[in-house]
Amino acid sequence: MEKVYIPHLLQRPEKTLVVDLDTHLADLETLTPVRGELTVTHQGTYLEVKARADTIVTLTCDRCLQAYNHRVAIAARELIWLEEDPDPATLPLEREVSVDDLFETLPPNGYFYPETWIYEQICLALPQPQVCNDDCPGIEVGEPVEAEPVDYRWAALARLQQQFHPPET
Repeated sequence: MEKVYIPHLLQRPEKTLVVDLDTHLADLETLTPVRGELTVTHQGTYLEVKARADTIVTLTCDRCLQAYNHRVAIAARELIWLEEDPDPATLPLEREVSVDDLFETLPPNGYFYPETWIYEQICLALPQPQVCNDDCPGIEVGEPVEAEPVDYRWAALARLQQQFHPPET
């Protein structure tokens, strides 16, 4: 997917770019291509970005550590404000940030990267925790295996242990 030069959106019909998605993302391993549609609309002071897409990813179960396939479907919408980046030399080294300041911004004469945005939305849609199914028992532990001591010095300790704890019959 190519990057989008933001001022060029103003020259498009209805200031909108529609991208059909049918691609593998470079930073995300998927079994199927990411398929769907991405719409970027220039609204003057912000970009409105919407997407509907789906793919299948292979995840590792947090309980049993087995790989499993998971379908990820997104229906995302985000407003990205267009404002010039402030000069870092004029910013204080530390400042409080309110909740209202937690939004994405891009310079009005900059670029929008659709592939990066789709990648982020898919990553946000991945399940947490990653569990292969609701009935996953976790790691199955078998009977403990008593290994023969390799070092002869441990053999004496094993004999002493058997004197105090004889094996059950």
